[in-house]
Formats: sequence, structure tokens, C-alpha cells
Amino acid sequence: MQTFARDGETVIQCTGALISANAAALKNYVKDAIPHARRVVLDLKEVSRMDSVGLGTIVGLYVSARKAKCELALMNYNKSIKELLGITNLLSVFEDCARSGVRFP
Repeated sequence: MQTFARDGETVIQCTGALISANAAALKNYVKDAIPHARRVVLDLKEVSRMDSVGLGTIVGLYVSARKAKCELALMNYNKSIKELLGITNLLSVFEDCARSGVRFP
């Protein structure tokens, strides 16, 4: 994971697979960033796949961010992650950032 800040946003670039073996690391990493940002964006461009534990981690982070009055957004997710978000009716929650065409280097 790599992090950079931009205009009050914290962008966290994730790589690899977001699965049960490494979901806790993402959870801890992002939870540490939430209190210091108005908005946290997870850039999933380099995430190859996500399982149910990864999905649960994202949802838990979304709830934690909302409680802290911070926005959690996803961007650059691949087709399989989009399908998983759609099947679980979570796509609309995270769709705004992707739809707006936000892209970071």
C-alpha cells in the first residue's frame, strides 16, 4: 500500500488480492488514516481480486469512516470487483467516485 494526500483527501493505493489473508492489514492501515482526513479514497487499480472477507473489510471501513465523519470512496476497481459490489447491492454506495472520473497518478 502507498499513501498520498491531496486537498484534504488521503489516497491509498492498494495492490495484490484483497482476501482473508491480508484484509486485516488493510483494515488497520485505513483505520489509522480515517481520523486525519475528510475523505479516504481506496485506489483499487492494482487489486486483482476480492473475496467476501475483503468485501466485509471495505464495508467495515465505510462504517468506521461514516462514524468519524469521513467519506470512504473506491476508485479504479476492476470488472470482477464491480460485479461483486453489484451482486451485494453495494455498488451504488461506492459508485459516485468512479462515475465522476476521478483519477490520480
